[in-house]
Amino acid sequence: MYDLFLRHPFMSPAGIAACDAQAFIEAMCRFEIALARVEEAAGHLPAGTAEAIAGTIRAEAFDAEMLAREAADGGNVAIPFVKQAKALLPGELKPYFHKGATSQDVIDSALMLMIKPRLECCLGYIEATIDGGSALMRHHRDTPMIGRTLTQQALPITFGAKVGQWLTGLAAAEKRLKQVAAEGLFVQFGGPVAAHHGLDDGLELMTALAAALGLNCPLLPWHTDRQPMLSIVDAVGAVAVAAEKMATDIAWMAQTEVGEAREPAATGAGGSSSMPHKANPVGSARIRAAARQIHAAVGTMHSAGAQAHERAFGEWHAEWAPMVDAVLLLEGALETLVPLVGELQVDTEAMRTNLALSGGANLSAPTVALLRKAMPLDRARTLAAQAAETALRERCDYADALLAIPEIAAAFEAERVRAAVDPAAYVGTSAAQVSRVEAALRNR
Repeated sequence: MYDLFLRHPFMSPAGIAACDAQAFIEAMCRFEIALARVEEAAGHLPAGTAEAIAGTIRAEAFDAEMLAREAADGGNVAIPFVKQAKALLPGELKPYFHKGATSQDVIDSALMLMIKPRLECCLGYIEATIDGGSALMRHHRDTPMIGRTLTQQALPITFGAKVGQWLTGLAAAEKRLKQVAAEGLFVQFGGPVAAHHGLDDGLELMTALAAALGLNCPLLPWHTDRQPMLSIVDAVGAVAVAAEKMATDIAWMAQTEVGEAREPAATGAGGSSSMPHKANPVGSARIRAAARQIHAAVGTMHSAGAQAHERAFGEWHAEWAPMVDAVLLLEGALETLVPLVGELQVDTEAMRTNLALSGGANLSAPTVALLRKAMPLDRARTLAAQAAETALRERCDYADALLAIPEIAAAFEAERVRAAVDPAAYVGTSAAQVSRVEAALRNR
């Protein structure tokens, strides 16, 4: 029951419901029925066998609790599954069930069948996030804000450019996930040592089985070649990193002392059990918590990737839960990310206020460039620093501090000074970056 409180809050409810015990039994049934059909079509089973098996092997006919109890004895659930399935079949069909297959064929293929629709759902959430983020990026193409490096104020950028960075990372990860969802969900079929013993046409059967299940066909059975699993979890991990980056930036921007953003109501109430004045970034926290668990799952999958000989002892078994968890956690994170980005509340006035916190010290370059037109470089640097110190000490506008220096007021019109040190005019290629990202996202 602890899952309800400690794991499930970070997962998608729809994903959890679609990946329960009954769903996995259903996926194993699909594998066995499809196998019987392709073997019958190839002449390995008597006519009508597959249909008879399909009419008997139904997920609701299995005792899930008994499967769970007996899974530990055989090391995997496929062994008691096959046992129960044969008990359901009439005697004349028993020899034809699970023909040429092994437990790993059943479980690996069932995993692929179960996570396929979950990855498709994740891709839908990514699409929605990019759509919402693109609108946010365009709206704030020219909204100035302070850029931050090593957690400290640096130089001005635009919020649109910041969102553009978010979307660029997410789109790059999306490309990896799309590829693996389209090309990397492989059927598993090789028999005891991945050599199709007793089935000389095993490779052809593997191809037919992949088509029947809507999965990809591998070059060879991949019982201890775990690159397919690593490709999936790595793509999931890449998307998690992109989502976590967005959530992290938003949470920092939502700090009370910063106040540049606020999570929408759709991500959660964000209340505190002891401090009612708080608006906690619960959506961002949910995404980061899910991402951290995904990173751990990626590590587990890699540590289990090198599997001995033709069947692993322990490493294969260690993959199952982390793989499913990673996918469900990603689905949950992306479900939260869609409204977090698409409905994000942005405070442009707070961004303007924060730009002025350094007293203009971060605008020394454009200030010096202007002052050099009327004075030597050293003098320009001295006056720029003097104005920054005044603005910081007296909490006044940097342009006002500059114009309060007689030497500057005499040399330049006030509007020229204000235009030169307007943060919105010193954001580098921010607007061009937004245009570049827009074009890339349209063409992806």
